Amino acid sequence: MTTPSRHHGTHPEHPPRPFGRALCAMITPFTPAGDVDLSGAQKLAAHLVAEGCDGLVLNGTTGESPTTTDAEKTALVGAVREAVGDRASVVAGVGSASTRHTVELARAAEAAGADGLLVVTPYYSRPPQAAVEAHFRTVADAAGVPLMLYDIPGRTGTRIEPDTLLRLARHPRIVAVKDCAYDLLGSTKVIAGTSLAYYSGCEELNLPLYAVGGAGFVSTVANLAPRVLRAVLDAYDAGRTAEAARLNRLTVPLAELMMASGLPGTVTAKALLDALGLPAGPVREPLQPAGRESVDGLLAAYEALRAGQLHHP
Repeated sequence: MTTPSRHHGTHPEHPPRPFGRALCAMITPFTPAGDVDLSGAQKLAAHLVAEGCDGLVLNGTTGESPTTTDAEKTALVGAVREAVGDRASVVAGVGSASTRHTVELARAAEAAGADGLLVVTPYYSRPPQAAVEAHFRTVADAAGVPLMLYDIPGRTGTRIEPDTLLRLARHPRIVAVKDCAYDLLGSTKVIAGTSLAYYSGCEELNLPLYAVGGAGFVSTVANLAPRVLRAVLDAYDAGRTAEAARLNRLTVPLAELMMASGLPGTVTAKALLDALGLPAGPVREPLQPAGRESVDGLLAAYEALRAGQLHHP
């Protein structure tokens, strides 16, 4: 199993990076019959790591966690762990609306080889902040690996408020946040007041959050363009901020089509991966596949990004 601390920055000015910098929110490949394709997942995981991802986040939103079974989730973690060895961190999504169920998923993922756990705010029941805090503490107490808290109120209906995060940061196993709250001020406050590693979960905030002390990103677009997304961070780390901004601008058309076109990122990512001959397969209902016009637009944006990379290596 990977030791997460090996990914920490080597210089004191670097923020903590417990799972690396460039993380892909990996899709879950399915067979044509709709079953989880473990062989395909292993091939895709190895490809993503070879293309520059130093962490893979499984069984998240992009991984269709609402429609996969507990057994499928655990099998996926084990298969990907086997495929990537110690070349990348494996973070397993274990979130649910139930604290008890989340603890069960956490223990199963840890036993399957996960280096860390992505734990989303309990959804639908809209718990108050004291209950949100208690939920995360219960999961962290039950786990033997670090937690990345997933703050995505647009989907869960409940925020992890900055003051709650400031308190949770004192727990030794709560080490990171996947930030989809669209509150750069609140995130900056927590980054300044804690050692939590902040990972952008929104493509348009990858560079801005990194610039205020974030650790990196957990990206759906990284299923298709891991090299250029990582290159943005590399340029920024090297002090070439104008280059980082230019590379970031190259990614905008594809990111907009994948994440803000009215189709879920899972649908657009699988459509592109399928078109490129990489493991993906169908989405699970209630999701529906992308139409031909959408696929053509996605492919055009992908090819334009590749052309931009070639002209500006």
